[in-house]
Amino acid sequence: MYTHITGWGKYIPPTVLTNDDLATIVDTSDEWIVSHTGIKERHIAIGDETTCTMAAQAARDALAVAGLTPQDLDLIIVSASTPDRQLPGAAFVVQGLLGADNAAAFDLRSGCSGFLYSLSTASQFIRNGVYRRALVVGAEVVSRNLNWGDRRTCCLFGDGAGAVVLEASENPGGLLYTGLGAQGKDFEALTVKSGGSQYPMCPVTVERHWHTVELDGQRTASFAIRTLLRRSNEAVTNAGLTWDDIELFIPHQANVRLIEATSQKLGVPAERTFVNVDRYANMSTASLAVALAEAAEQGRIKPGDHVLLVAFGAGLAWATAIIQWGAAATQQQSGSRRPWRRARARLTTLALQARLALYDLSSRLRHKKK
Repeated sequence: MYTHITGWGKYIPPTVLTNDDLATIVDTSDEWIVSHTGIKERHIAIGDETTCTMAAQAARDALAVAGLTPQDLDLIIVSASTPDRQLPGAAFVVQGLLGADNAAAFDLRSGCSGFLYSLSTASQFIRNGVYRRALVVGAEVVSRNLNWGDRRTCCLFGDGAGAVVLEASENPGGLLYTGLGAQGKDFEALTVKSGGSQYPMCPVTVERHWHTVELDGQRTASFAIRTLLRRSNEAVTNAGLTWDDIELFIPHQANVRLIEATSQKLGVPAERTFVNVDRYANMSTASLAVALAEAAEQGRIKPGDHVLLVAFGAGLAWATAIIQWGAAATQQQSGSRRPWRRARARLTTLALQARLALYDLSSRLRHKKK
């Protein structure tokens, strides 16, 4: 069995917070934020908008695209670092809101990489024949875990939800490859300390802002660069493809400058790189879910196209996925690539691997000197 994406949807809160709005509450400016991050605005959940209500709406849209009802689902996985409650998990609330009574449900928490971790997990159930239809959702209300007096972090994040429907199919294609990993020794580089068993929420933790996002920008950025470069190339190679085969590159939407720099190093042109962080900021695990849904809505992905997704974030965790969209390429299409073109593409990949190895070595040497 193959795992195909047959439906997609998103929910973005209508309330917009621009950089100029932020400048009225914290010492920053539109010029500084744009120059350092490329972010111009973000959407913020207000009132009765929660992680679960947004997740449910994105799910309804995805089911509509797939032509399914909630009762058709066998499995629901919700990735969220900001669930509505400590108990129960967000997936159970979403199941109840949808009325998907036949579906098993559970949460998967892996920070910004959670959506791809969830895709990989759901695909295993489908490929093994346990389930035929699964819903995977990435949803976050990061704004309620921000210190709005900390200009280093409050400008970076936004809220939203994205969802996809996965279905079993005998047609080749779909989710071709996933790669997962972590660098747990640096878990404190991106964290919300309180709310768990180590630091239960109390007046002391609130006073110290331990209920809000703490970010070591230098360590996280270094990890992000290495992940985008090394893991992207690794995914393409392990999937048996070359960069010429990748029609759309969707990196985690954290920073426009980071995306531009890594795309340039990877040799991926701007027209084949998807970017929406300028409008939504970093929505954590919802970022790639929303980006994938939006790319599909905009017609940026056509049947047979190969899409590379790469995520990095809290953990520090990373994940990659390669999807062949829609109908699989025919044998004639697959065999139409001339041998010389394959050889040239392979040489290009090897040259890129060599450049990445040199970049990684120089980065380590600079870090050692510091």
